[in-house]
Amino acid sequence: MPSDTPLENAIDMTPWKGRTDPEPHSERWHQKVQPLNGSGAPGCALLGFACDAGVARNQGRVGAAEGPAALRQALAPLAWHRCGPAYDAGDVRCKGDAMEDAQQVLADRLKPLLDAGHRPIVLGGGHEIAYASWTGLAQHLAGRGETAPRVGIINFDAHFDLRDPANVRSSGTPFSQIADDSQQRGWPFRYACLGVSRAANTRALFNRATELGVLVREDRDFDTRYLNAIQRDLERFIARCDHLYLTIDLDVLPAAEAPGVSAPAARGVSLALIEPLIERIRDSGKLRLADLAELNPGHDIDGRTARVAARLVHLLTLND
Repeated sequence: MPSDTPLENAIDMTPWKGRTDPEPHSERWHQKVQPLNGSGAPGCALLGFACDAGVARNQGRVGAAEGPAALRQALAPLAWHRCGPAYDAGDVRCKGDAMEDAQQVLADRLKPLLDAGHRPIVLGGGHEIAYASWTGLAQHLAGRGETAPRVGIINFDAHFDLRDPANVRSSGTPFSQIADDSQQRGWPFRYACLGVSRAANTRALFNRATELGVLVREDRDFDTRYLNAIQRDLERFIARCDHLYLTIDLDVLPAAEAPGVSAPAARGVSLALIEPLIERIRDSGKLRLADLAELNPGHDIDGRTARVAARLVHLLTLND
């Protein structure tokens, strides 16, 4: 097998460990997560994307390929409040620079999960994860015969990731690639990018967002005084969609809350302001797929970023 071929690893359950309490109803995630073996009732399916080839191409600091393992370890001891099952569906691991191959493998793994009624949460990995997640969802919807589904992409991110993929495909291009793919399919492109940093995005990227009709809310817009207005904007966006794909780049958070990312934020948006918006997305009845990107354990002080990411997974699954 060539050294740059993406691998689908066997499901490793060793990260799922932690304390066990004797009292009734004291279960934690590590006691409840099951390996996904092709059967079982629909539930939350965790799938890792151990890849940061896109970050390397984007000239960021690498290390996000180790994010899935760190996120599982942080999630394992959290208290269990779900009703439905949760599964570990293993990892897709990219070796070398085989980003496109790894993205297709991930998409091909996501489609049957969606077909079976699971709600996948993909654990990254660089934000090149977004194009793979989209492709898997698109394959699922096309397989169901949906000819022009209104898929809303909601991205919490300090960056648009709308760079021109004609130059190089990377963690900075997935939403341009999705826009192009949507046009080829004849599907509408509906994209909301929340938490954008004007200092970290060029005028060309803001212009591109305007051309594509992107719902944009900058990091400086996030304030307790304006949160209700942002919530109303989000609700209007959701109302015009049939399906939602949520992607969270952890660099949207302040560096003090999320130091272990590929590009730490100088300002960011606090978790306390993001959580109510994620709850609205979760409770919409339209969320089909979510992922978390850019967790870089090698730069994660005291595991802060992994803990935040685990809390977000926990939040996303509370109503199942």
